[in-house]
Amino acid sequence: MKRFRYFLFFGFYSALCISGLRAQDTLSVDTTRMYHIDEVSVSAKYHQTASIGSAQTLSGEALQQLNSHSVADALRYFSGVQIKDFGGIGGLKTVNIRSMGTNHVGVFYDGIELGNAQNGTIDLGKFSLDNMEAITVYNGEKSAVFQPAKDFGSSGSVYLQSKAPRFDDDKPYHVTATVKGGSFGTINPSLLWEQQLSSKMALSTSAEYLYTTGKYKFRYQTLGGYDTTAIRQNGDVNAVRAEVGLYGRVSEGSWRTKAYAYHSERGYPGAVVRGRFTHEDRQWDTNVFVQGSFQKSFGNVYSLMLKGKYAYDYLRYLADPNKDAGVMYVDNTYKQHEIYVSNANRWQIFPFWDMGLSVDFQWNKLDADLYDFAYPQRYALLGALATAFNFSHVKLHASVLGTFVRDHTLKSSANTKILKFTPSVFASYQPSHEVDLTLRAFFKQSMRLPTFNDLYYTFIGNASLKPENTTQYDIGITYNQPITHWFPMLSLQIDGYFNQVTDKIVATPTSNFFRWTMINLGYVEIWGSDIALQTTFAPIEPLTLNLRLAYTYQRARDLSDPTSDYYGGQIPYIPRHSGSVTFSGHYKTWDLNYSFIYTGERYDSSANIAANYIQPWYTHDLSLSKAFQWSKAGLKLTAEVNNLFNQQYEVVRCYPMPGINFRAIAQVTF
Repeated sequence: MKRFRYFLFFGFYSALCISGLRAQDTLSVDTTRMYHIDEVSVSAKYHQTASIGSAQTLSGEALQQLNSHSVADALRYFSGVQIKDFGGIGGLKTVNIRSMGTNHVGVFYDGIELGNAQNGTIDLGKFSLDNMEAITVYNGEKSAVFQPAKDFGSSGSVYLQSKAPRFDDDKPYHVTATVKGGSFGTINPSLLWEQQLSSKMALSTSAEYLYTTGKYKFRYQTLGGYDTTAIRQNGDVNAVRAEVGLYGRVSEGSWRTKAYAYHSERGYPGAVVRGRFTHEDRQWDTNVFVQGSFQKSFGNVYSLMLKGKYAYDYLRYLADPNKDAGVMYVDNTYKQHEIYVSNANRWQIFPFWDMGLSVDFQWNKLDADLYDFAYPQRYALLGALATAFNFSHVKLHASVLGTFVRDHTLKSSANTKILKFTPSVFASYQPSHEVDLTLRAFFKQSMRLPTFNDLYYTFIGNASLKPENTTQYDIGITYNQPITHWFPMLSLQIDGYFNQVTDKIVATPTSNFFRWTMINLGYVEIWGSDIALQTTFAPIEPLTLNLRLAYTYQRARDLSDPTSDYYGGQIPYIPRHSGSVTFSGHYKTWDLNYSFIYTGERYDSSANIAANYIQPWYTHDLSLSKAFQWSKAGLKLTAEVNNLFNQQYEVVRCYPMPGINFRAIAQVTF
């Protein structure tokens, strides 16, 4: 009955908006006249939505040229971003922006957020770059009034934009077939087929298969002098991904639908501790979602956006002592269901003043075959009111997000309710239109909800948890300007920021060592600076050189317990210094790409002592490509060498990463 009331409210709200737009449409069109409109074809590449706040984008060729296997690999080249990688191609990969935690990052795929109510973690290793058009990272939020309410809710956001069909010639289809192979027994074929169905409709289908043994050599050392070389075991991955998208245009608008399916079986190589090199844990994943969006403008006065999604996630985890005597028998399955609908509206009050109102509803359910499980369901209603002023030299954006959440479980005493309002303010100032120099700043508050594991996991969860809260302050400068004919582009972005995370959820032991519980205990302060520089150098006509630099400094201190001997220590796995360099050269049909990634010294605990110290690591990657024209088809061959100098390193302690490895790529386009 309660679920019905949520849907009734959302349906009533949508009906009011739709009836309003119909009235607006009737007033703007003279139905007694006949109008003739010539046919117009418009084709454009994806472009980043204008944002007052701090944003970084990799798109097109620059994205495809990176020596990256997945979205997580590509994100390493953004300043302010940390990736946790638990080893190998198939290892879990999560993203953290400006040290606020993985659960504070919203990951959006084609404009709709990816969810995981169970633990709040999105494994970015499941998303390929083969059909990706652009990746954009926003600090704070994408400062736009016309977007779903969920887009206002994260401390940082990653937007993944898949390739949309574009037809710029008389050919009504495009087909791209790619085969990748290399070290660790990796084979990775993929296919992208784009078909024009009519002048206003197109179809895109992509599929990918990945297999790897995950076996690679690594060096294992201990403080006592033990030093050996071993082979990483149980890191195999067998995965398939398929996507189908349908794209359409209507008068002053567009719509799209997408179906996504991913299935994998993988081994968990586990941590290398106390001389133990092998593990036998297995995991099976099935992820399916269907989503759609519709957007239409009614003149310059009103715009409407509707979005919806259904997602199903299945996970089975197996630890069998018959294969691995060091583990306790575990064979559990988890099933998640999600329904999400959104209605966003924009009104232009004056040419310089926009207003936005959006309402979202989301329902999540988790089933598991655990003892005494709570079988939680979550009902979330989000409403966002935003306004933006765009003057000649000044832009202002402000919003407030209201979040109401109600959890229902089989145990009535564990049911929770949360009501929270979180504001944000963004501002930018451009002193002169002659020079593309912008000064900007923002303030934002946000929260992250406790996950189902935090609240209800058997023997561990705490149903009384409060949400984690973040407060962000940022001041920055952006400069974009051509220097000379030889330097047609120079882009510089510098940000300084201060973040606070309060009521941080941490696990603490109880009277029973084997039973821990989650409590709101932590407090973290983060001071930092991000620098991103990009330039293009064109000394002679057929030669183009591109350089991209990213640097991050972060002082992220754990201030949870003033009585602790380690009060004020750098929080785990956050380096003070990190950065990357990417260089590419294009000459006729040849492409050369080099990248360097550096992560400074870190600690695996807030106790910043020698026992918890993790050494800095860096890698060099190199690739060379050659394009050919073969009849009516285009052929591109690429050779890659990654970790060129065979650096032995760990992103997460006891999870060794691969040394030097190779990959060959053949791509044919019809």
